[in-house]
Amino acid sequence: MIDRSRLLDIVREAGRVAHSRWPGDGHALRSWDKAPGDPVSEADLEVDRFLRRELTALLPSTAWLSEESADDKQRTDSGLIWLVDPIDGTRDYVRGRTGWTVSVALVSAGRPLIGVLLAPARGEEWVAEAGKGATLNDRPLIASSRSQFSGARVPTDQLSSVDSDLVMVEKPNSIALRIAMVADDRADLVATLRWGFEWDIAAATLIAREAGAQVSDAFGKPLAYNKHDPRDFGVLVCSPGIHKEAVERLAERARALK
Repeated sequence: MIDRSRLLDIVREAGRVAHSRWPGDGHALRSWDKAPGDPVSEADLEVDRFLRRELTALLPSTAWLSEESADDKQRTDSGLIWLVDPIDGTRDYVRGRTGWTVSVALVSAGRPLIGVLLAPARGEEWVAEAGKGATLNDRPLIASSRSQFSGARVPTDQLSSVDSDLVMVEKPNSIALRIAMVADDRADLVATLRWGFEWDIAAATLIAREAGAQVSDAFGKPLAYNKHDPRDFGVLVCSPGIHKEAVERLAERARALK
């Protein structure tokens, strides 16, 4: 159905474009806030235009949903859709930090078929296909298999007192990269308690699931994609052995915040 080699070439070129503008290598970059605390840069827009052109040419009948494009609701009539975040982790990107990635997922009937994350500043290429496993730089991934909730590694800057039994690890700004950390057994648990967009997580959750992690929303329910409102309340990605306890730990907070 899809030329995987061509898809990877397209995402790699998008990563090259993004990396060529990255301030971490000393490049000048124009950026601004779409809303307070929500930065965007000229590189986000350039990568978005490139991916839309090339991915549409690759599969012409496929719909499109991206963080940096207007949402055409007619996409919901399509069985296939590209879900794209041209630069996930823009805050790290514009500050010259490495915690950003280009995220591309192909979704069919509400489920990701293929997901690619390219993190050029880290030299990382994450790829997954439904039913075929996940890789990092062609190395097969095996997700965290932790069975004890206390002591679970979480990519975060701080922990509340109620979560003091957990362990902090590196937190890239990109939620996609944080999810991928579970797929590579660098973390045991990633959880958010806010409304988030499908383009942020579609590729990464497929990578995590194909590596053996369990994926749900904050209430433990399955995620679906290409919805009329392209959001879910929270995402929870973790070792299957701690998923039930993670949902229980989050439940009261999730209900209060939704």
